[in-house]
Amino acid sequence: MTRVPAVNISETENNYHVELAAPGLKKEDFKLNLERNHLSISVEQRAEHEENQKNYSKREYSYSSFVRSFTLPESADDSKIDATYTDGILRIDIAKREEAKTLRRQIEIK
Repeated sequence: MTRVPAVNISETENNYHVELAAPGLKKEDFKLNLERNHLSISVEQRAEHEENQKNYSKREYSYSSFVRSFTLPESADDSKIDATYTDGILRIDIAKREEAKTLRRQIEIK
C-alpha cells in the first residue's frame, strides 16, 4: 500500500506556507527540487535488516518512496524558499514577490 503524506498549504501577507506530515523520516531523506515554477518534494528510503541465529537466517528489506509536486504561483519569489524538518513536519516557506504583497492603508472618509 502506497501512502502519500498529507499536505497543508496556506498563505499569509508575505509568504506561502507548505506543511507536509512525514513522521519517522530524517531531513536527509528529503529532496526538494525547483524546476521552472514546479516544486517537487521526494523521499526515497531504504532499509535492510539481517538476523542470523542458530538454525535460520532472516533478511528483510524495506523500501518506501513518494513524490509530491506543486506549481508555484507567479507571485512566488523562487529565490527565497526555506525548508525545515521538525517533529515529523516538513515546513516550506516561499516568499512572495514585492509587487505581489498586499498593500494596506487607511482610507480617509470625506
